[in-house]
Amino acid sequence: MLVLTRKVGQQIVIGHDIAITVIEVDGERVRLGIEAPETVRVLRGELLQEVAAANGAAVSPQEQLLARLLRHLVATAPHDPRAPDPAESP
Repeated sequence: MLVLTRKVGQQIVIGHDIAITVIEVDGERVRLGIEAPETVRVLRGELLQEVAAANGAAVSPQEQLLARLLRHLVATAPHDPRAPDPAESP
């Protein structure tokens, strides 16, 4: 995790097309402005967690078990030596 200190009016730039500007600091509250293309989804972290929790509650126990099994199988699958190494991708 990169940790930066910024003052009001200063920006953090991510890539070529995302800018986060410190708008206001009031005690422990910080107001940020985010400029990003419409194709980039920007969500508050707690909203994303609520949606994930609601989606998890909507899944049946059988679907939860199947998802856990699938994650386990993917995590323990043997590596195919013919497959390209993702670490070598540009």
